Amino acid sequence: MLEKMIEERTAEIAVIGLGYIGLPTAIMFANAGFRVIGYEIREKVVEKINSGKAHIIEPEIDELLRKAIESGNLKATSNPEEIREKDVYIICVQTPLKEDKTPNLSYLESAVETVAKAMKKGSLIIIESTVPPLTTVKMAELIEAITGLKPGEDFYMVHAPERVMPGRIFKELIYNSRIFGGITPESAELAEKLYRSFVKGQTFKTNSTVSEVVKLMENTFRDVNIALANEFAFLAHQYGINVFEAIELANTHPRVKIHVPGIGVGGHCLPKDPHLLVWPAKEDFGLIKLAREINDSMPLFTKDLLFEALRTINLPPEEAVVVILGLAYKGNSDDTRNSPAFAFMDAINEEVKEVRTYDPFVKGTHESIEDAVKGADAIVIATDHTAFKSLDWEELGKLMRNRILIDGRHIVEDPPKGFIFKGLGRGEY
Repeated sequence: MLEKMIEERTAEIAVIGLGYIGLPTAIMFANAGFRVIGYEIREKVVEKINSGKAHIIEPEIDELLRKAIESGNLKATSNPEEIREKDVYIICVQTPLKEDKTPNLSYLESAVETVAKAMKKGSLIIIESTVPPLTTVKMAELIEAITGLKPGEDFYMVHAPERVMPGRIFKELIYNSRIFGGITPESAELAEKLYRSFVKGQTFKTNSTVSEVVKLMENTFRDVNIALANEFAFLAHQYGINVFEAIELANTHPRVKIHVPGIGVGGHCLPKDPHLLVWPAKEDFGLIKLAREINDSMPLFTKDLLFEALRTINLPPEEAVVVILGLAYKGNSDDTRNSPAFAFMDAINEEVKEVRTYDPFVKGTHESIEDAVKGADAIVIATDHTAFKSLDWEELGKLMRNRILIDGRHIVEDPPKGFIFKGLGRGEY
């Protein structure tokens, strides 16, 4: 019955959590012809979505959201009664870390409990959230404990990890490959048919634990390789070379692909997923944890570059006014989750006279870069926004008290004249 409803696009879908992943996912299914209701506990977000305006910045999102709303296929709600007895539930909630770096699954457990109280026999439950291995099976057991329904017999359960990047979400939702890990083969089959309504990339079916591990492996691979690039950056300062030139040349080798070093690793996934991967394991894994430590140390290394520059002009840190350019963790985005800019800010906040911030995508910073840098002593680039690549440093320098520029994102190709310049990984300057 559910398979036919999916094929005919008459299956009703509830998306739990309307954040960076949930809202675009809900929009895609609505514009594919399904009736979708999005459940979100933040009432202001619900009101904004229902007015046809997104609460996140993403290319095309407002246009696609209005289309979904105006078609009558998408509605947001904070009332759990409105998600009762749907055919499909897609869970897109955060799974952050606690202070001790262990998983905080309370949001997921709460979402699963909400679904268990609303679902009907025969429902398909899909977890898109990134989770530790074996979590989907445990959530299926939680549903069974609440409802008495048997996983794989009375309801279907799948882990279908998101694999998109902010700034490219809608394109990647369509064209990236997807993995569907079911607690049974039938569960994975149903999920694949559902997502085929808009996914044009390859699709793969497996079990839920493999799916969970694959997602975590992908981001751990990136995190470990970024840590290696950051260690190369440390070496570049010792040897007096430009690490970016060296990486570019090394990457001409057909079997080498070194990642890019920087002020740190941010976002919802990379700082977290390596911890999720090893958390349930019985043995310790040194490489993965060491990579995390290296990447977490980069804001402190950037602080060292700043203080070294202050010493060259004999300016005590407690007298310095420092401007941080960029609070988002990645360029051309408003996403500040786990941004290394905040770790850097925390590292210097108590030691300098004043910290100012400017980010054209993030609310709460200075309204203009000119206002931010006026009378400042140092600028630290923490985000690779495209707009920062074409700044007129000569004009900005005229507004500053002292001219120190620290590039933590390899934005500045040639050090501007009149500035004391230190670039992360740029040991030749």
